[in-house]
Amino acid sequence: MAARGVFITFEGGDGSGKSTQIQSVRDWFESRGREVIVTREPGGTELGTEIRRLVQNGPEDVDARTEALLYAADRAYHVATVIAPALERGAVVLGDRYIDSSLAYQGAARSLGVDEIASLSAWATRGLYPSLTFLLDLPPEVGARRRTDAPDRMERESMDFHERVRHEYLRLADAEPDRIVVIDAVGTVDEVFSEIRGVLVERFEGGSVTIDEAHDAPVPAPDASASSSEAPEAPEKPREKSANKGSSRKPATMVGALGESQGALWDE
Repeated sequence: MAARGVFITFEGGDGSGKSTQIQSVRDWFESRGREVIVTREPGGTELGTEIRRLVQNGPEDVDARTEALLYAADRAYHVATVIAPALERGAVVLGDRYIDSSLAYQGAARSLGVDEIASLSAWATRGLYPSLTFLLDLPPEVGARRRTDAPDRMERESMDFHERVRHEYLRLADAEPDRIVVIDAVGTVDEVFSEIRGVLVERFEGGSVTIDEAHDAPVPAPDASASSSEAPEAPEKPREKSANKGSSRKPATMVGALGESQGALWDE
């Protein structure tokens, strides 16, 4: 049977090590003969690179709604020109950030409303959701200490802002434990990848079907009834060590209508 496309995303706050771990996951899939596309948001296309420059280093007076629309525009073009074509031909797509980032940063931390951002993102992507998301959970203060470059516009936000981002990420993971697997990102690069590798083996090698036999089955969008239209007024302090929710043997799927090199020790 021809291999089906697999869409996996990586989420987490700044300094959580997403880019570093994506390269290890890329190697894992390529060693099993799969074509792998590594991409990111924003910046996975020429247009996205310009949008990334604008949202990260553009004018300080960019308001929250403009920011959200720029991310949605990037995501629509990214899906149409990179992600969907790769899934069509059976590739594994590894995405550094996707819809969950907008829900956490713009929906919750910017107080635009998680439901509103979810609807905007679903429209922009024609309902394409990843079958698996790794959430690299890290206290914001630890991520800030790992930063080696000058902070961009988003990184310069207050610690309270980044706590709201983390709180929303963990809420999303609680709402979708089959899709979002929380990985404790406080450990070493090898320790973090050991957790990720265990999930990959379970999902793609240890279940009732192999990666090449996985069938299409829609993964629901975040439960609108569980999402708040406003950011929490006083978010509870997130757990320091999150439980790994990767025990489900749900097969990988390509969902919806159609649906960086390793640098420093700790990347974004």
